[in-house]
Amino acid sequence: MHASTVRSRALTTGRPVTLRLTNTLTRRTEPFEPLVPGQVSLYCCGVTVYDLCHLGHARSYIVWDVLRRYLLWSGYAVTFVQNYTDIDDKILRRAAEEGSSMEAVSERNIEAFRVDMAALNILPPDRMPRATGSLDAIRALIAELEAKGAAYSVEGDVYFAVMQHAGYGKLSGRDLGEQQQNAEGRVSQAEEARKRHPFDFALWKAAKPGEPSFPSPWGAGRPGWHIECSAMVREELGDTIDIHLGGADLIFPHHENEIAQSEAATGQELARTWLHNGMVNVGGEKMSKSLGNFTTIRALLASGVSPMTLRLFVLQAHYRKPLDFTDQALEAAATGWKGLNAALGLGQRFGTALGWPASGGAPNPGEARQRFRAAMDDDLNTAAALAVLFELARPLKALANRLERGDTARSEEAAELAPRWQELVELAGVLGLMAENRKLGATVVTFSSAAATSAEAGTSEAATKAGKTADDTADDTAILERIAERQAAKAARDFASADRIRAELKQQGVELIDKPGGVTDWIRS
Repeated sequence: MHASTVRSRALTTGRPVTLRLTNTLTRRTEPFEPLVPGQVSLYCCGVTVYDLCHLGHARSYIVWDVLRRYLLWSGYAVTFVQNYTDIDDKILRRAAEEGSSMEAVSERNIEAFRVDMAALNILPPDRMPRATGSLDAIRALIAELEAKGAAYSVEGDVYFAVMQHAGYGKLSGRDLGEQQQNAEGRVSQAEEARKRHPFDFALWKAAKPGEPSFPSPWGAGRPGWHIECSAMVREELGDTIDIHLGGADLIFPHHENEIAQSEAATGQELARTWLHNGMVNVGGEKMSKSLGNFTTIRALLASGVSPMTLRLFVLQAHYRKPLDFTDQALEAAATGWKGLNAALGLGQRFGTALGWPASGGAPNPGEARQRFRAAMDDDLNTAAALAVLFELARPLKALANRLERGDTARSEEAAELAPRWQELVELAGVLGLMAENRKLGATVVTFSSAAATSAEAGTSEAATKAGKTADDTADDTAILERIAERQAAKAARDFASADRIRAELKQQGVELIDKPGGVTDWIRS
C-alpha cells in the first residue's frame, strides 16, 4: 500500500492523533506534538551499504514503517527521509576483498535493500539521500563548526571538540569525565596526541593511499560517519525535526554526536523526539557473525518464512524491548498469521460469491477501531493492536474455512461480516499486514544446530504416528491458531482475554502448558 493511499483513508477519520511516545532524550512518555500542526518530519538512520540487510534491520524498519503508516492514517502529512551511508570503512574493506570499487559495492547493496524492503511491504521513503550526494552540505557544516570554534583541523583531519558542547551526553546520559577515565589504555598514544580530548570524533578524514577521496578546504579526504547524517537531516528537513529514529545501538556514539555537532552549528534543537527500537537476539544471544547466528532478511525469507509472518512476529513485541528470534517463536507467529491471512484474504477469494463490494466503504467508527487507536496511541503498542485484529478475524476465519470446504454462507451472515472484513483489512493495513496469496505453512529458519522444522510437516508426521484423520489434523491447526491469539493477548497484557481462551480450550478438552521462553504446549485431556 502506497503512502498516499494510507493517507487518503486517514483523512476520513476526522480527529487528531493523541499519540504518546517514549522520548529517549527526556526519558519520559510524552504526548506527541509536531512543530507544524498537521505535519510531521521523520528522519531514520539508514543502512551502511556494504552487505545485505539482516534481522536487526528488519525489526527497525518494520517498526518505523508502522509509525509512519499510523501517522498517515491519523491524518498527518508526513515527510519521511532515510539515508544511505555509501562512504565508509566497511564498504572500502569489502571492495578491497572483492577487487571492486566503493561505488560497485554500494550500488549492489542499495538495490538489494530496495528489494528486501519491498518484500516486507515497507513503504519507500519520500527521499533517500546518499552521503556521496551530500558532500557540499557536509563540507559547509564542518566549516561552520570550525568557524565557531567547535571543530579543529590537524594535518588534514578535522575533529569535533566535545568539550565545547555543554550538552554532550544528554541523550545517552554519559559523563565525559568518567568516559575519559575509562578510556585509559584504549586509545593509542598517536591518536591521543592528535586529539584535544579522547572522545573528540572525526568530521573529515584525510585521504589514505589507494582509497577514494574528495576535495575539501582541509585537503583530499572523506567525511566521518556522524557528520553525514547531521548534514542530510539539515539539507532535507531543516535545523529542527519532529522525530529522529534509529536502533538503540545508535544512541551512543552516533546520535549523541549528531546532536552535538548539529546543535553547535545551528543553536537549535536537532529533534524534538528521539525514538529507539530494542535490539535483536537469536536464541537468547546477541546476533553476530562470530556466533554463527547471523541471518539476513533474504536468507530468512528464502528459508520459507513468509514476509507477513516476519512482520507479525516483529509487531508482537513492543518496539522498545529486546526481540528474541527462536524457532518456536517464529513457528507460533506463522501459525497466527495463517489464521489472520485466511480472514484478510476472504474478500479477495470469496467476495464476489458473498456479494461484497470490491473495496472498503466509509470507516466504521466502532469499538474495535477505538481499541486499536487506543493501543497505537499508547507508545505504539502493536501487540495490543494485533489482539484487536485477531478478535476481528475470528468469525471471518471460521467462514473462510467453511467456504474452503465447499460450504455456503447464509445471506444474513455474509451481509453482517462484510463491514467487519473491511475494517480488518483497513486496520491490518495500518500495521502493513496484507493477505498473501501463496499457500502458507509454518516453515521457519533454524538458528541453532538443529535442522529446520515445519509446523505443517510436524503435524502431518505426528498425525500419521497417532493414527489421526485429516479432520483431527485440522482441529490441531485450529488449536494452534487459538494459542497464537492467546500469546498476542498476553503480549498486549490483555490477561482477561488470555484466560478466556485458555478456559474455552479447556472446555474443548485441551490443556495448555506454558513453558519458559514464551512457548506453549498442549495436550488433550
